[in-house]
Amino acid sequence: MKRTALSFAIALLLIGCAVGQLSGCQRESSSERLAGVNARSALASDRALIARGEYLAKAGDCSACHDAADKTPYAGGMPVNSPFGPIYASNITPDPTFGIGRYTSRQFADVLRSGKTPDGTRLYPAMPYPSFAKLNDDDVTALYAYFMYGVKPSTNHAPETRLPFPFNQRWAMFFWSHLFGNHEQYVPNPHRSAEWNRGAYLVEGLGHCGACHTPRGPAYNELGYDFDSDHYLTGGLNDNWFAPNLTSDPGSGLGRWSQDNIAAFLRDGHGARATAFGAMAPVVGDSTQYLGDADLHAIAVFLKSLPARNVSGTFDNNPHARTLTARAVESGQLERPGAGIYLSYCARCHRADGTGQPDKAPALAGNPLVMASDPTSVIRIVVEGSESPKMNDKAKTQKMPAFNDQLTTTEMAEVVSFVRNTWGNHSAPVSDRDVQALRSAIHK
Repeated sequence: MKRTALSFAIALLLIGCAVGQLSGCQRESSSERLAGVNARSALASDRALIARGEYLAKAGDCSACHDAADKTPYAGGMPVNSPFGPIYASNITPDPTFGIGRYTSRQFADVLRSGKTPDGTRLYPAMPYPSFAKLNDDDVTALYAYFMYGVKPSTNHAPETRLPFPFNQRWAMFFWSHLFGNHEQYVPNPHRSAEWNRGAYLVEGLGHCGACHTPRGPAYNELGYDFDSDHYLTGGLNDNWFAPNLTSDPGSGLGRWSQDNIAAFLRDGHGARATAFGAMAPVVGDSTQYLGDADLHAIAVFLKSLPARNVSGTFDNNPHARTLTARAVESGQLERPGAGIYLSYCARCHRADGTGQPDKAPALAGNPLVMASDPTSVIRIVVEGSESPKMNDKAKTQKMPAFNDQLTTTEMAEVVSFVRNTWGNHSAPVSDRDVQALRSAIHK
């Protein structure tokens, strides 16, 4: 009944405009169109604004999801895997038919911050609009200028997302957004420094770090969106990768990392006993390596301020004990499950003492990922290998081979458990069942 009344009211308004009964309608519409044309013209000629938008697009890692399979920038079509099925990223080039070329700045902001398209369609939260809601108006304008006037249009027609019932009912995203989303722009904390606030803005908003590093609830909702949440950045499982804890946990988190360690990792893809892996490798390669030093250090300042949460694993930094263990590994005298496998397949690169080799193989002794509460990522790296980020300086990437054809499920469980409990590492062992579950999930 209400819908009928609304439709009738809209029809009367349109008729009134058409016959001139509401004489201001046409003039207002023309005025708005003229204002829109003038505004677009101003944006198109503002090269500094477009350049800033390009920087922000890199900071937001927009290309990770929206580049096409043939690497055409922002042409869409690549699947974002979710527990409910693949969600295809849209074409966000300025093509007027297949992209967003007809979007007004207001419509662009609505999609970015609220996940609502001009025709009213609601986006799935694979698009991190709860994080992008925190963006300020100036940055949204700069992004709009870049995508409209700094990106080449593409006629690529991205596939339509077709999830099974009931997940194909997009109208439900309206209620999801209101129940679980974030709708507030970032408000600077007056009790923190400008650098801290800049880092918080980048991490909580544009960088949408919580989309991977924060655990999700049963409605696929992030369990926290900011510093004040007990769950924020404590580690999350996505697409059969575990994004590690970014709080100050000294075992599985960043507690033993310095601010410089964090900034170097985001710039170079390695540092402080860790190398970017899995989905994080392209984040460094396509996004964080392009950030300025000031922004990298602001991010580091913010992350180091997070209190230790979801504490997992411990590390005893005892060089003498590591040396004794290394000798026992090298001599084959360490009679523990996984020791022989490690010596045969891993020690050449990661060394018998687990210290690794700079720029080639990360240290395993004291590596936070190794001691994570969820061993999924460590197991997956053993199963299918890993590759370091592709950096702008075109330095050769480092690859770890896959062992899915060389090691049995039991052997993988043994060597991962060995790594998690050697050289001062102390964390829960891995079972055959853990390894088999992951191999089944990734079909390896």
